[in-house]
Order: sequence, then C-alpha cells, then structure tokens
Amino acid sequence: QVRFAESGGELVQPGGSLRLSCAASGRDFSPYVMAWYRRAPGQQREFVARITTAGISRYLESVKGRFTISRDNAKNTVYLQMNSLKPEDTALYYCNTDIPLFSWGQGTQVSVSS
Repeated sequence: QVRFAESGGELVQPGGSLRLSCAASGRDFSPYVMAWYRRAPGQQREFVARITTAGISRYLESVKGRFTISRDNAKNTVYLQMNSLKPEDTALYYCNTDIPLFSWGQGTQVSVSS
C-alpha cells in the first residue's frame, strides 16, 4: 500500500526557514515526477513545486526563489526547503506524484506568524 509521510512543519516567524520531508513507501517512486502541494485554511489544495526524475524543477510563481524541491531516490524521499517564509505560506503541505495518482497523506502543518 502506497503511503506518504510528510514531516518538518512547525510554527515559524516571518523570514524563517523550514525543511519539509516526504517519505514515500509501498513502491519505488524514482520513475515518477514528484510534487509538493499545499492547502491554506478555507482554500483548495494548490501545486507548489515539482521535480522530475532528472532533477528538473518547477515552482508556483509566488514561491520562486524562496523554495527548493529536491529528492533522494535511494531513500524514496522528497524534500522542500523553504526560506524567507511569509504568512501567506501558512498551509497544510502534502506530497504526491505530479498529477496526483495516490491517496493523500496527513500532511504537515506550516504556520508562519510573529
């Protein structure tokens, strides 16, 4: 059974940094394009970043230059380094394949507030 276990979220002040991790299990995800998504309170889930098998990345315009997605295929894990965090980054963050193919995990809560 495929599972995504997101972690690393917490309360941080504006301008701070966090590194999120997503440990995937149940199959080998190295052939897949992987992505991070987020859902802010009262809003729909949105795409944040994706990374191809070759390591090519693409980002939501509002996080470009601040967030960096990476992957470690040996660990079946995807990361999201988030710098210069803003209050509008507050959301529940999830990972999945690009064009989500599997059930969502529990997500990890990122709260940016002073």
